[in-house]
Amino acid sequence: MSTRAYDDPVREQRRIAALGQIRQFGDPVLRTPADPITTFDDALRAEAERMIQLMDEGRGAGLAANQVGRLHRMFVMQSGEDDPPEVICNPVIAWRSDEEDVAPEGCLSIGEVTVEVPRAVAIRVEAQDIDGQPFTAEYEGFTARVVQHEMDHLDGVLMLDRTTPEQRREALRELRSGSR
Repeated sequence: MSTRAYDDPVREQRRIAALGQIRQFGDPVLRTPADPITTFDDALRAEAERMIQLMDEGRGAGLAANQVGRLHRMFVMQSGEDDPPEVICNPVIAWRSDEEDVAPEGCLSIGEVTVEVPRAVAIRVEAQDIDGQPFTAEYEGFTARVVQHEMDHLDGVLMLDRTTPEQRREALRELRSGSR
């Protein structure tokens, strides 16, 4: 998920450079489901660190591995400025609330376009950490939204697939016109 541009020109340059390393709408890798991770090693840790840096410099709240061209089930997220970044591998939603909330979402792979997306307000996820250790976590509100958005990426699903047909058409029109 993404946010807006920086007012500081130096930080904005870094944001633009980071976005240049993230796969953009139309790239087939974004529509390809990712494979489970079976090897937890230094290369995976280095990849996670690179993704955290790109997410931070791109001013996003999350980034999935396929957004950087890697087809395995890992994403990073940082739901608040004061929260530490998290690395989540092989996530599965074990439970989701019946209650949903519709809110705007953006995406580091879809320019400046935002659309309204319904998501469960609370979820429980079973996953593994960067060392392969299993864990279960519960997420609510914005953090639950970020997790669901990034897990969609791992399944080859984009936020445009989750919005209304009208918002999807408008977003695609914006993307085609280049006003992102």
